[in-house]
Amino acid sequence: MIPLKTIEELISKHSLLEKELSAGDVDKKLFAEKSKEYSDLSDVIEGAKKYFSYEAEKKDLEKILGDAGSDDEFKTMAETELKDLKSENEKIEKKLKLFLLPKDDADKKNAIIEIRAGTGGLEASLFASDLFKMYEKVSHKKKWELELISISQSEAGGLKEVIATIRGKNIYSTLKYESGVHRVQRVPDTETQGRIHTSAATVAVLPEAEEVDIKINDSDLRIDVFRAGGPGGQSVNTTDSAVRITHIPTGISVSQQDQKSQHKNKAKGMLILRSRLYELERSRIEGERSEDRKSKIGTGDRSERIRTYNFPQGRVTDHRINLTLHKLEAFLEGEVFDEMVENLTLQAQEEKLSNLN
Repeated sequence: MIPLKTIEELISKHSLLEKELSAGDVDKKLFAEKSKEYSDLSDVIEGAKKYFSYEAEKKDLEKILGDAGSDDEFKTMAETELKDLKSENEKIEKKLKLFLLPKDDADKKNAIIEIRAGTGGLEASLFASDLFKMYEKVSHKKKWELELISISQSEAGGLKEVIATIRGKNIYSTLKYESGVHRVQRVPDTETQGRIHTSAATVAVLPEAEEVDIKINDSDLRIDVFRAGGPGGQSVNTTDSAVRITHIPTGISVSQQDQKSQHKNKAKGMLILRSRLYELERSRIEGERSEDRKSKIGTGDRSERIRTYNFPQGRVTDHRINLTLHKLEAFLEGEVFDEMVENLTLQAQEEKLSNLN
């Protein structure tokens, strides 16, 4: 049961914000923040008021049921009303608990997505390319902005590695469950005997960290510049524009050579480094909060096999929630991606709620 004092505070907060916003007394810098808070509260305020008055309404109905002078028809009506009241209150309580769960500040952030070919040789690189195309299509459908940071292609036309930023509304909250090992089962084009091969690619989704999110001391960095490599001919850079940035305390190293400008390569490298350090710190804090973190959805563990894409059977299975969608082609087109995300989000919320009880 949620303390009534907590519910009362929600109702009072909503009323106060309503008065402030309607009076136009809010500082311009805080207006967007307060408007968002008011909008979020508005989604649950009706339920909060009903939850607050639940006990009083329940007692009134129980009084009718316990009154010897009440006729049977009246008692039957009261009994039905009490049953409905309890059912509605349970739904409201669950919604309020979800609202009151600690918010992950990173959920509102943009994301950096890193996809790397894993086991499976050239077929793994083709699968990594398929995954990247899927996220491109999802981004296009949602009108998100996807920008390449670096890309490394394989001989077969697939991708050894690709890193990109995705910007829009609540990007990280949507994509954070994608981190892990994605496995594909299919017959490669090069397979003459029709045998099914299993390959894999790893996906890492990091919240895009800004300078205010994490402080990096210049003295903790070692920056090396070198000549960018390439397949030969005009693709080889003739200047030392490639940059490798190493964060000495953690040993995390980032190389960037896609741009011809050393300055631009350094800026993109710092963006990736900040985000990796930010995620490292978030993981450390989360690990301290929960010893069984490895068993949870959305751990971001890149060694954890999270999903299998089975082409012969036309299915995609998420192993964390035992959900199978027999819509593989549509999933890779980004058409039923939200269905998977919604189920993962609901399960993660259920886990959090069970930890509260």
